[in-house]
Amino acid sequence: MRLFAAVLPPAGAVAELGAVVDALHALPGAGELRWTSRPGWHFTLAFMGEVDDALLPDLRARLARAARRTPPFALRLHGGGHFGGRALWTGAAGDLDALRLLAERADAAARRAGVAMEEHRRYRAHLTLARARGEGEPLAPFLAALDGFEGTRWRVGELSLVRSNLPVSGVPGEQPRYATVGSWRLEGGGGGAEGSG
Repeated sequence: MRLFAAVLPPAGAVAELGAVVDALHALPGAGELRWTSRPGWHFTLAFMGEVDDALLPDLRARLARAARRTPPFALRLHGGGHFGGRALWTGAAGDLDALRLLAERADAAARRAGVAMEEHRRYRAHLTLARARGEGEPLAPFLAALDGFEGTRWRVGELSLVRSNLPVSGVPGEQPRYATVGSWRLEGGGGGAEGSG
Protein backbone atom coordinates (compact mmCIF):
# COMPACT_ATOMS: atom_id res chain seq x y z
CA MET A 1 0.00 0.00 0.00
CA ARG A 2 1.16 3.53 -0.77
CA LEU A 3 0.76 5.32 2.57
CA PHE A 4 1.31 8.61 4.35
CA ALA A 5 0.53 10.04 7.77
CA ALA A 6 -1.56 13.19 7.69
CA VAL A 7 -3.66 15.81 9.41
CA LEU A 8 -7.02 16.14 7.64
CA PRO A 9 -8.74 19.53 7.85
CA PRO A 10 -12.37 19.50 9.01
CA ALA A 11 -15.28 20.15 6.65
CA GLY A 12 -15.59 23.80 7.69
CA ALA A 13 -11.95 24.53 6.88
CA VAL A 14 -12.28 22.71 3.55
CA ALA A 15 -15.39 24.77 2.69
CA GLU A 16 -13.61 28.06 3.51
CA LEU A 17 -10.62 27.12 1.40
CA GLY A 18 -12.90 25.83 -1.33
CA ALA A 19 -14.51 29.26 -1.69
CA VAL A 20 -11.06 30.81 -2.15
CA VAL A 21 -9.98 28.14 -4.65
CA ASP A 22 -13.20 28.62 -6.64
CA ALA A 23 -12.17 32.27 -7.07
CA LEU A 24 -8.67 31.17 -8.13
CA HIS A 25 -10.21 29.07 -10.90
CA ALA A 26 -11.53 32.28 -12.46
CA LEU A 27 -8.06 33.82 -12.80
CA PRO A 28 -6.23 33.86 -16.15
CA GLY A 29 -4.02 30.80 -16.48
CA ALA A 30 -6.06 28.64 -14.08
CA GLY A 31 -6.75 26.16 -16.86
CA GLU A 32 -3.02 25.55 -17.24
CA LEU A 33 -2.79 24.16 -13.70
CA ARG A 34 -3.78 20.69 -12.44
CA TRP A 35 -5.95 21.42 -9.41
CA THR A 36 -6.21 19.01 -6.50
CA SER A 37 -9.67 17.92 -5.41
CA ARG A 38 -11.26 18.85 -2.09
CA PRO A 39 -11.61 15.26 -0.83
CA GLY A 40 -7.84 14.94 -1.17
CA TRP A 41 -6.84 18.06 0.77
CA HIS A 42 -4.53 17.20 3.64
CA PHE A 43 -1.32 18.13 5.44
CA THR A 44 1.14 15.28 4.84
CA LEU A 45 3.17 14.60 7.99
CA ALA A 46 5.29 11.68 6.79
CA PHE A 47 5.24 10.18 3.30
CA MET A 48 5.99 6.46 3.45
CA GLY A 49 5.52 5.32 -0.16
CA GLU A 50 4.89 1.62 -0.72
CA VAL A 51 4.63 -0.18 2.64
CA ASP A 52 4.74 -3.96 2.92
CA ASP A 53 1.61 -5.41 4.55
CA ALA A 54 3.79 -7.24 7.06
CA LEU A 55 4.90 -3.91 8.54
CA LEU A 56 1.37 -2.59 9.09
CA PRO A 57 0.67 -3.97 12.60
CA ASP A 58 3.86 -2.45 14.02
CA LEU A 59 3.35 0.79 12.07
CA ARG A 60 -0.20 1.13 13.40
CA ALA A 61 0.95 0.48 16.98
CA ARG A 62 3.72 3.07 16.71
CA LEU A 63 1.44 5.70 15.16
CA ALA A 64 -1.10 5.07 17.93
CA ARG A 65 1.67 5.65 20.49
CA ALA A 66 2.73 8.86 18.73
CA ALA A 67 -0.88 10.12 18.85
CA ARG A 68 -1.28 9.21 22.53
CA ARG A 69 1.83 11.24 23.37
CA THR A 70 0.73 14.35 21.45
CA PRO A 71 -1.82 16.79 22.84
CA PRO A 72 -4.48 18.31 20.57
CA PHE A 73 -3.50 21.69 19.14
CA ALA A 74 -4.90 24.66 17.21
CA LEU A 75 -4.33 25.19 13.49
CA ARG A 76 -5.78 27.26 10.66
CA LEU A 77 -5.23 27.48 6.93
CA HIS A 78 -3.15 30.51 6.09
CA GLY A 79 -1.82 32.35 3.03
CA GLY A 80 -0.10 30.63 0.16
CA GLY A 81 3.21 29.73 -1.38
CA HIS A 82 4.87 27.65 -4.04
CA PHE A 83 7.67 25.15 -4.52
CA GLY A 84 9.90 26.03 -7.43
CA GLY A 85 7.07 27.41 -9.53
CA ARG A 86 5.66 23.90 -9.86
CA ALA A 87 3.29 23.51 -6.90
CA LEU A 88 0.85 26.04 -5.45
CA TRP A 89 -0.16 25.55 -1.83
CA THR A 90 -1.79 27.09 1.20
CA GLY A 91 0.06 26.98 4.49
CA ALA A 92 -0.81 26.68 8.14
CA ALA A 93 -0.72 29.00 11.12
CA GLY A 94 -1.30 28.30 14.78
CA ASP A 95 0.64 25.83 16.90
CA LEU A 96 3.19 24.92 14.21
CA ASP A 97 5.60 23.54 16.82
CA ALA A 98 3.00 20.92 17.77
CA LEU A 99 2.37 20.13 14.10
CA ARG A 100 6.11 19.70 13.49
CA LEU A 101 6.40 17.48 16.57
CA LEU A 102 3.56 15.28 15.32
CA ALA A 103 5.29 15.07 11.91
CA GLU A 104 8.57 14.09 13.62
CA ARG A 105 6.79 11.43 15.65
CA ALA A 106 5.00 10.02 12.59
CA ASP A 107 8.29 9.89 10.69
CA ALA A 108 10.02 8.16 13.62
CA ALA A 109 7.13 5.69 13.97
CA ALA A 110 7.46 4.70 10.32
CA ARG A 111 11.26 4.33 10.51
CA ARG A 112 11.08 2.21 13.66
CA ALA A 113 8.43 0.01 12.08
CA GLY A 114 10.90 -0.74 9.28
CA VAL A 115 9.46 1.53 6.56
CA ALA A 116 12.19 2.70 4.17
CA MET A 117 11.80 6.48 4.45
CA GLU A 118 13.43 9.20 2.36
CA GLU A 119 16.16 11.33 3.85
CA HIS A 120 14.75 13.31 6.74
CA ARG A 121 14.03 17.00 6.04
CA ARG A 122 12.66 19.76 8.24
CA TYR A 123 8.88 19.68 8.09
CA ARG A 124 7.11 22.46 6.20
CA ALA A 125 3.34 22.50 6.56
CA HIS A 126 1.53 22.89 3.24
CA LEU A 127 -1.66 21.74 1.58
CA THR A 128 -1.18 21.39 -2.18
CA LEU A 129 -3.81 23.17 -4.26
CA ALA A 130 -2.44 22.88 -7.80
CA ARG A 131 0.54 21.75 -9.86
CA ALA A 132 1.91 23.36 -12.99
CA ARG A 133 1.71 21.22 -16.12
CA GLY A 134 5.04 22.52 -17.36
CA GLU A 135 7.87 24.87 -16.54
CA GLY A 136 7.27 28.55 -16.13
CA GLU A 137 3.53 28.69 -15.46
CA PRO A 138 2.97 32.09 -13.83
CA LEU A 139 1.81 31.54 -10.23
CA ALA A 140 2.07 35.19 -9.13
CA PRO A 141 -1.68 36.01 -9.59
CA PHE A 142 -2.66 32.96 -7.52
CA LEU A 143 -0.13 33.76 -4.80
CA ALA A 144 -1.41 37.34 -4.63
CA ALA A 145 -4.99 36.08 -4.25
CA LEU A 146 -3.97 33.70 -1.45
CA ASP A 147 -1.83 36.28 0.34
CA GLY A 148 -4.53 37.54 2.69
CA PHE A 149 -6.30 34.23 3.22
CA GLU A 150 -6.87 33.42 6.90
CA GLY A 151 -9.01 30.42 7.67
CA THR A 152 -10.92 29.86 10.89
CA ARG A 153 -8.98 28.13 13.63
CA TRP A 154 -9.78 24.50 14.39
CA ARG A 155 -8.58 21.91 16.87
CA VAL A 156 -6.43 19.12 15.47
CA GLY A 157 -7.42 16.06 17.43
CA GLU A 158 -6.43 13.14 15.21
CA LEU A 159 -3.50 11.57 13.38
CA SER A 160 -4.53 9.72 10.22
CA LEU A 161 -2.89 7.03 8.12
CA VAL A 162 -3.98 7.49 4.51
CA ARG A 163 -3.71 5.22 1.50
CA SER A 164 -3.04 6.88 -1.84
CA ASN A 165 -4.40 5.15 -4.93
CA LEU A 166 -2.71 6.64 -7.98
CA PRO A 167 -4.66 7.15 -11.22
CA VAL A 168 -4.55 4.10 -13.48
CA SER A 169 -7.12 4.86 -16.17
CA GLY A 170 -4.96 7.25 -18.18
CA VAL A 171 -7.86 9.72 -18.32
CA PRO A 172 -6.43 13.27 -18.40
CA GLY A 173 -7.06 15.12 -15.15
CA GLU A 174 -7.83 11.99 -13.12
CA GLN A 175 -6.96 12.58 -9.45
CA PRO A 176 -5.38 10.23 -6.93
CA ARG A 177 -7.96 8.72 -4.58
CA TYR A 178 -7.32 8.77 -0.86
CA ALA A 179 -8.74 6.48 1.80
CA THR A 180 -8.12 6.78 5.53
CA VAL A 181 -7.01 3.34 6.72
CA GLY A 182 -6.36 4.27 10.34
CA SER A 183 -6.82 7.19 12.72
CA TRP A 184 -5.82 7.83 16.29
CA ARG A 185 -6.99 10.48 18.71
CA LEU A 186 -4.40 12.91 20.03
CA GLU A 187 -4.49 12.42 23.77
CA GLY A 188 -1.65 14.48 25.19
CA GLY A 189 0.79 12.86 27.52
CA GLY A 190 4.20 14.17 28.40
CA GLY A 191 7.62 13.58 27.01
CA GLY A 192 9.70 15.19 24.35
CA ALA A 193 10.46 14.11 20.82
CA GLU A 194 13.07 11.57 21.91
CA GLY A 195 11.86 8.02 21.95
CA SER A 196 8.81 8.93 19.88
CA GLY A 197 7.35 6.12 17.82
